[in-house]
This record gives sequence, C-alpha cells and structure tokens, in this order.
Amino acid sequence: MRWQNRRTSDNVEEGSGGGGGGRMVIGGGIGTVVIIVLALLFKQNPATVLQQVQQQGTQQAGPDDTHQVTDYSDVNKRFSSVVLASTEDVWHDIFNNMNKTYEEPKLHLFNGSVSSACGMAESATGPFYCPGDHKVYLDTEFFDEMRDKFHVNGDFAMAYVIAHEVGHHVQNLLGISAKMDRARGRMSEAEYNKLSVKLELQADFLAGVWANHAERMDTILEAGDIESALNAASAVGDDRLQKEAQGYVVPDAFTHGTSAQRMYWFKKGFTTGDLRQGDTFSDASLN
Repeated sequence: MRWQNRRTSDNVEEGSGGGGGGRMVIGGGIGTVVIIVLALLFKQNPATVLQQVQQQGTQQAGPDDTHQVTDYSDVNKRFSSVVLASTEDVWHDIFNNMNKTYEEPKLHLFNGSVSSACGMAESATGPFYCPGDHKVYLDTEFFDEMRDKFHVNGDFAMAYVIAHEVGHHVQNLLGISAKMDRARGRMSEAEYNKLSVKLELQADFLAGVWANHAERMDTILEAGDIESALNAASAVGDDRLQKEAQGYVVPDAFTHGTSAQRMYWFKKGFTTGDLRQGDTFSDASLN
C-alpha cells in the first residue's frame, strides 16, 4: 500500500481515554481475525500464530520489547493517521454528494486498556468503535506485535482494520447504529446476532467503498493488495474461526459473518464504490 508522504489527520489522539458507560462497543474482537488474515497471507499456520499470541499475553515485556515498541510507535501513529486522513477525504466527498455533512471521528491510540464512553476495554478486544464518543480505539502495540513477535506484515490489512471501524462510524452518522441499539432489547440473542452480522458485513462493504474511492482519489493500492485481502478473507470468518477453535460451527452464534460473506461484501464495496449497494439488512440471503 502506498502511504508514505501522504496527508496525515489531525484527529489522532493518545492516552487512557475518557470514562463512562453506555452504548455498546462496535466491531470489537477483530484483532484475532486480522492475526489470522495476516498468517494466511504469509502462509503461516493460524493456530500456531494464535498460540503465540496467547503465550505472549502471559509474558511480561522486557527492556528490549519496550525499546521495539518505542521505535515503531511513531511509524504506527503516522500510518494510522494517513489511513484516517484518507477515510476523511473519501467520506467527506461521499457525504457531500448526498447533501450531508460528514463528522470526522477521532482515532484514539492506547496501550493495554482504555476507558471509553462505551466502558472499559482491554487490548484483547481488538480495535473497536464507540458510538458514544465517536471514536475508533486502537491499541498502539497491535501493529508492533504483528511486525516484531509474529513476523507478519500487511499494510493494506492494517488499513482495512481502520477503514472497517470508520465504517461503523459512518453507520452511526446514518442512524443505523441507533436502530441496532433500540432493537437489542426486543429480541433473542440469536436474533440479535443475525443483526450484528449484517452490521459487520455492512462495515466490510463500507471499507471496500473507502478503498474504491481512495484508489481513484490518491492511487493508494499496489499490485496484489486487493487480491491478497480477498484471498485471506475467503479463508476466515465466524465459520472458520469456530471450526478451528471448537471443531464445529454454530451459525446462531455468528457475529461477524462467514468467510464467503465477508469476502463478498468487501468485494462488492470495492467493485461498485456505491453506498446504495450496501444494504445488508435487506439482503434475504442473510436472514
């Protein structure tokens, strides 16, 4: 992905966050998915990589680990800021064409744990979006663990993570998240999970829309970026993760969609670049 020497966003902040409770975290848990995506991209065994993640989580960082994080922190922040700036450019343009005003979200970088308007969250939650404060939360060690401990890279996969969470912000601005909030108390867990899948798949679609417009506006993609992401997406999803974790699949427990569904909706967003094509909630095949 071409990201060097690009505009950075002014909406990146660092710290422990602001406290409070309230609206649910959206998009949490994607960190594990991305670890598996990157493992597949670089032909590593996902189970082995996940085992390394768990082992590393129980070890304390030594002086060398701290040094490495410090070395990469500025690079991570700049990369994240460039991607966020790209999402700002794209969504301002799309909202202007709809005669709407795009409110830029903040990207909050933290380390270890954070207190958001949606409550406390740990690193294990993965990157997430909080509708209560319009912020995307990202642990600063997330990228470092990929580079240093697991020896996997993938700028576009990382950019996709941010774009997916910004997609949840777009859903919030369009009133979709509020509808989800209202529906939560009126249905069973299985029924709500189906809605959650549709919400997550729509965020995948919106990430694809971002990639489409960003490429046309600023030529950010390099050969193989989209193909690699699609190949990885075809091998991951709720079905694949459940199969690897417990040996069987429970569709009623899906929250993010199957591998095929995630690949389909991201590809549809990237291919069309048309916001009107992403109504996952009206797709009969997802019922």
